[in-house]
Amino acid sequence: MIRRTIFTALSTHLREPEITLITGPRQVGKTTLMHLLADALHSEGQPTLVLHLDNENDFSAVASQSTLIERIRQVSQVRMVYVFIDEIQLKENAGLFMKGLYDMQLPVKFILSGSGSMELYASIQESMAGRKRVFEVMPVSFFEFADFRTDYKHSDGLGSFLMNDLHGALGLLNEYLNFGGYPGVITASTVHDKMDVISEIFQSYMVRDIRRLLTGHGPEVYGRMISLLAAQTGCMINLSGLSGETQSALPTIRKYLWYAERTFFLKMIPPLHGNKVKEITKSPVVYFADHGMRNFSIRMFGNIHNHRDYGFVFQNLVCTLLLDTLQRHIYDLHFWRTTNKAEVDFVIERYENPLPVEVKYSSLKGPEISRSLRSFIDHYHPSDCWVINLSYTGTLAIINSTIHFIPIFRLQPYLDDLRNEPGRLYAVSEKEVIYRLLQPGEGGRLKKDSLYSNRKMD
Repeated sequence: MIRRTIFTALSTHLREPEITLITGPRQVGKTTLMHLLADALHSEGQPTLVLHLDNENDFSAVASQSTLIERIRQVSQVRMVYVFIDEIQLKENAGLFMKGLYDMQLPVKFILSGSGSMELYASIQESMAGRKRVFEVMPVSFFEFADFRTDYKHSDGLGSFLMNDLHGALGLLNEYLNFGGYPGVITASTVHDKMDVISEIFQSYMVRDIRRLLTGHGPEVYGRMISLLAAQTGCMINLSGLSGETQSALPTIRKYLWYAERTFFLKMIPPLHGNKVKEITKSPVVYFADHGMRNFSIRMFGNIHNHRDYGFVFQNLVCTLLLDTLQRHIYDLHFWRTTNKAEVDFVIERYENPLPVEVKYSSLKGPEISRSLRSFIDHYHPSDCWVINLSYTGTLAIINSTIHFIPIFRLQPYLDDLRNEPGRLYAVSEKEVIYRLLQPGEGGRLKKDSLYSNRKMD
């Protein structure tokens, strides 16, 4: 079984009174996670009730709030009961249904799961403000995949192990870039089996999610749009071009893109712009939640053709890792492009100290940076920059910026630092604020703080 890092956060949230809502694309392992949570509680002697709403008998248990309460009382009347409801979006008016139960303040902890359907977004996400915490489960990350493939023998030092066996590590990366991170695809034993699994997932998405939303020729137009976008991964979206290629009105394309994001199929990254209004109106860059699905949609599944295609898919991989790190984060992810053609793949917008991230699908021999990254440094003066590549580790100082050359296999500790940075910066800021209140004559502003100033790097 593939271990998911989000399991720890889910286990911790079981102690909180809010409803735990597990969402994400279809077949990424949400139901498996629910069963693992229920099994862990059961082993501790905690009363649990697990309902799958795609099962007729279980669905009858949520016919009304009183029916469900009675079912819960059959499990326990004196102790906290943990109630798991899978496929909650199948319940009509699920948001109001769960809101009413939560407001009764019953001795019940609810854990819900639902696929990335529009019904879930409309019924649950918007109706239960302040009563839930959402956990997005996405396809298996590269590091989860590599840990699984190495039988969890090197979990404590996975990055070092992969760098010591670079040939094997590149083989794992090649497999992941070709086939993606859906659990069923990863565990399938042959290429033909992998193709069958990804085809079933893709068709299920198109039938169960898209055909429910769109009528007439809508699903066909949507499918063509997805294929066109897959061929433009990492490129700015040309909405007029998409409109012409699909023979659809521009408002229709905008609506379909909104659907694609809401159903966790792709993500649009906006440009870095000082004017937030212009940032929204400028053309975004598109990436896919799973590059296996991206490859399948343009018939490249398991058969990426050339170095250029690998470069785009590698860039897509880095995007998914950054988005997963920044989930529920105060930082935003952007790209940077100027009229002079200077461009940086990703920019993490954090206070007055942006973090540029360049992605190079190559084995660098030494510290080298592009003119675009140098242009960004001259313009924004960031304390740190990342250049993610295949094999080279090192640093380079330019003016007041430190450029970190990071092999993809050693990226996880940097992502962990990024995830934890706001709490560390708050502690530093709090100390400075208190000092200034006690010493008003000192004045001054909080300096840009390096992401690694308090960390000993390996």
